[in-house]
Amino acid sequence: MPSTGTPEPGGLSWYAVLQVFEKVLQAKQLVDFDVVELCPNTANKAPDFLAAKLIYQLLSIKFSTSK
Repeated sequence: MPSTGTPEPGGLSWYAVLQVFEKVLQAKQLVDFDVVELCPNTANKAPDFLAAKLIYQLLSIKFSTSK
């Protein structure tokens, strides 16, 4: 993803990240999280949207699996 402080070539794909979230939330109780390393760029808004969507997906998984 562009606009990150430390890009990682060959990093996780979108669906792999969502699978990690699902596995972690099945095994552990999420009480807090933080999204870091986003360096907004006025010429490219896509990374900002991706970070927001990632937060939304994490919360969606969290509250759809809560008991």
